[in-house]
Amino acid sequence: MSDKKLVCQDCEKEFDFTEREQEFYAEKGFQEPKRCPECRNARKQQKNQRSPRY
Repeated sequence: MSDKKLVCQDCEKEFDFTEREQEFYAEKGFQEPKRCPECRNARKQQKNQRSPRY
């Protein structure tokens, strides 16, 4: 297995999906990421701002 180049569905930038990340995702049963790390982090922050903390 080698690194893959994927395209972000939000910003359409190409990003690396490393061999190590691929192994982790396969081990956890996750699908390949559809967003680059920057867009994933931005999305997480948006979700965290909307959900109330108790």
